[in-house]
Amino acid sequence: MIAIIDYDAGNIRSVEKAFAAIGEQTVLTRDEKLIREADKVVLPGVGVFGDAAKKIRDYGLENVVKETAGSGKPFLAICVGLQLLFDESEESPGAKGLSIMKGKILRIPDDRGLTVPQIGWNSLHKTRESRLLKGIDEGAFVYFVHSYYLKAEEAEVVTATVDYGVEIHAAVERGNVFATQFHPEKSSKTGLKILKNFCEI
Repeated sequence: MIAIIDYDAGNIRSVEKAFAAIGEQTVLTRDEKLIREADKVVLPGVGVFGDAAKKIRDYGLENVVKETAGSGKPFLAICVGLQLLFDESEESPGAKGLSIMKGKILRIPDDRGLTVPQIGWNSLHKTRESRLLKGIDEGAFVYFVHSYYLKAEEAEVVTATVDYGVEIHAAVERGNVFATQFHPEKSSKTGLKILKNFCEI
């Protein structure tokens, strides 16, 4: 069973549907007991960093998220979910992330002739071996919707980047924790392959 953490994130239904498309059973929950009992856990997310961080705390989910990230159980964070794993974001000055990994979330520069937010497909550059990206071709296209991007402090956790005026850390992996700035649930066959990889870890 895969627990999808319910904190009113915007992309929950599409995440559920994507897992169903590859034959996986999920439960949408904010029940700590169910999250702890699940085989795998997903932290989705669409929206504003500060609002998302507040919701996590308002629903009393901060401790169970941190516990899961440290448990060895496969844990996947998507989009704002990825951003929440880090310390802070320029989007919401003063708001604190979960600090599960070290890094900051920065605004994509809008002086490079590119539209911000980045909405649409971009090609992945794989930076190291990754269980999540196993079998994904170099240059594979995945789908993004974001105005802010990760700059991880520890280069060794970064498994893929994309170029959008700046180098964006698009996927990270450390131990049992996996995260993507892009939306695998909206990334067609490539995205479903990534989710299948996660399920097989």
